[in-house]
Amino acid sequence: QENEILFRGLERAIQRPARALPRRKTPALMIQGTGSHAGKSLITAALCRVLLQDGCRVAPFKSQNMSLNSYVTRDGGEMGRAQVVQAQASRLDPDVRMNPILLKPMGANGSQVIVMGRPVGMMTVDSYIEFKNRAFAEARNAYDELADQNDVMVIEGAGSPAEVNLKRHDIANMAMARHADASVLLVGDIDRGGVFASFIGTMEVLDESERVMVKGFIVNKFRGQENLLEDAFTYTRRHTGRDVLGVIPFLEGLNIPEEDSVGHKSGTFDRYEGRETCVDLALIDLPHISNHSDFDSFRVEDDVTLRVVRSASDLGEPDAILLPGSRNVPGDLEHLRAACLDAAIRSARERGCEIVGICAGMQMLGRELKDPFAMESAAVSVRGLGLLDLVTTLEREKKLIRVRAHHTAGAEIIGYEIHHGRTESSDRPCIFELSEISRLRPCELGYESADGRVWGTYVHGVFDADGFRRFFIDRLRARKGLPPLGRTASYDLEPAIDRLADTVRKSLRMDEIRRLLKL
Repeated sequence: QENEILFRGLERAIQRPARALPRRKTPALMIQGTGSHAGKSLITAALCRVLLQDGCRVAPFKSQNMSLNSYVTRDGGEMGRAQVVQAQASRLDPDVRMNPILLKPMGANGSQVIVMGRPVGMMTVDSYIEFKNRAFAEARNAYDELADQNDVMVIEGAGSPAEVNLKRHDIANMAMARHADASVLLVGDIDRGGVFASFIGTMEVLDESERVMVKGFIVNKFRGQENLLEDAFTYTRRHTGRDVLGVIPFLEGLNIPEEDSVGHKSGTFDRYEGRETCVDLALIDLPHISNHSDFDSFRVEDDVTLRVVRSASDLGEPDAILLPGSRNVPGDLEHLRAACLDAAIRSARERGCEIVGICAGMQMLGRELKDPFAMESAAVSVRGLGLLDLVTTLEREKKLIRVRAHHTAGAEIIGYEIHHGRTESSDRPCIFELSEISRLRPCELGYESADGRVWGTYVHGVFDADGFRRFFIDRLRARKGLPPLGRTASYDLEPAIDRLADTVRKSLRMDEIRRLLKL
């Protein structure tokens, strides 16, 4: 009888379906900050490169990004530029799963919401909060897919986890860390001051379940002797129970694109030295500027000064004026007129200054902007600067296209288009010719005036092409009476990423970080 009981028990055990073993979470490190612009994006990129160099398959991730600086992936999806740089640091193609939710602010209370690379609509703050659960589900799925394909994930937070008004519906900081089972490192910008108070204050605001995820602190942008910080380290450890895991020095001249326009707005991108023997470029600041990184490549050129101009009195007599992209063309045209910059730009044109518009900047150079669907303004039609014979109509469908083309001078460019506008012109020539199939008509890529002194293009990244950038600079040099240099500087992020990674590797306690990741 005992044998029979044993036999039946074994029979039931054999027939019972086996329990699925819990899936091992991919090791994850999350870089959060005491506030915006603390250095989260660059430290995430640096750690991606460090871990890659150490033999790991690594991918970056940021669940929700608010930025007007975006990029088009190979398959036509839109994502934040910061995750594009992080993908390059990981030697991966940019993938919308790395930034599944992108918010592009349109005004004080509304944003265009982009999920998995595609726009899903304009939302107010309240409507987006209602939508967040669905958005976060997409973000979690995107993360899980990426994590399954890699050995380690490096996640970037957004803003600060201590924003008490946002914590209830947070999907970018601790909620994401909890889903990924990530070890959190909190970074602060000591150059701004108050970094240790920010570390301690952040920990005080977090609840206990959040505090336990924070494993240490990173001091960023330090100028000085590190041993002078020992008392502060001790004080912070005593109040939080966490160590400072590294001090990263202030790095000058990295030339890595910024996620947002904080550096641009503060003037830290301005270069003035040697203006007499250099080409002077004036970049017009706009309240709704987007894709400001279109002009970062000029910083590698020794014979160029680049300065941000906000008023007619600051314009001076530049060799070229650059009009960047905008997320609100009617509003920024109104700003140009209020600041008297429209008249100053026309006067500069009459003096022979070259005027360049990228994307919305090109639309502003035209005669008229039509907005029949109230995409950006209540006005049906807005008068442009009238420097090109262009009429642009804003359409509901956004064009997200990668482009390879040649300028009529022969220089190849590789870039991308992100815009709602359809531009038409009856008598202005196209200045770019497509090298491969595109859904846009070739004539929409760019236009120029008869004398070539005013031109524009929809192609973002046009100046990233070394050959075209040098053609543009040397043409300005010749007009200024300076000999063309002919040589081409290389706008290559690889050396900058390696330099950043080397600095971060030396500055952080990488043995402790590997222990946290169980590597």
